[in-house]
Amino acid sequence: MIDAVIFDCDGVLVDSEVLALEVEIAAAAEVGLTYDLDEYKARFMGRTTQAFFDLLAQDCLERTGRALPEGFQERCYGNYRASLHRLTEVQGALRMIAAVTHRKAVASSSTADALEEKLRRTGLWDHFAPHVYSTDLVAHGKPAPDVFLYAARKLEAEPAACLVFEDSVHGVHAARAAGMRVWGFSGGGHMDDASSARLLAAGAERIVGHWDEAFPLIALAGRSA
Repeated sequence: MIDAVIFDCDGVLVDSEVLALEVEIAAAAEVGLTYDLDEYKARFMGRTTQAFFDLLAQDCLERTGRALPEGFQERCYGNYRASLHRLTEVQGALRMIAAVTHRKAVASSSTADALEEKLRRTGLWDHFAPHVYSTDLVAHGKPAPDVFLYAARKLEAEPAACLVFEDSVHGVHAARAAGMRVWGFSGGGHMDDASSARLLAAGAERIVGHWDEAFPLIALAGRSA
């Protein structure tokens, strides 16, 4: 049976990935780094903030022979914050979360402060607190299983009885490494058919395209698990 449901945040509960992609791809282009969108999503989505900038710095050195310019990370952060007035919940997230009676948590690669701000802005914070967990709390970020295992311990749930919703390959790998069931979620504004196919290839059991589909599916999965 499913005892607990664990949600990624960005692109799953809040439609922030589409904003992040807009800011990050523009910033990368300014320093001579261009990416195919599918390649970019596969390489960077689901990483911690520091892992993202470390990988981008590596690409910059390898492709251009130069380090990222001084203050690059801070400018990206400022541009992203300037876009947060456009942040919304992923359509249907608040209604679905309010209806879920299972123990539930958020387990995200965002920093703790950013995670709280995004959930509060979209009205989701009170539906999860205090079970909101950032990779700031663990040794390794996704695709390592640490944050999911941490969330399960706090929920007092066995990993095998946890169902995870994820929108990134790294997140799917992390959930599977934790011994949890994982469904890919494709309802965020950044998702497309190729993104969903990558989640299935990474080991997601199924793709949920909209939160309206999720509640009856969770009930069915609980009976068949």
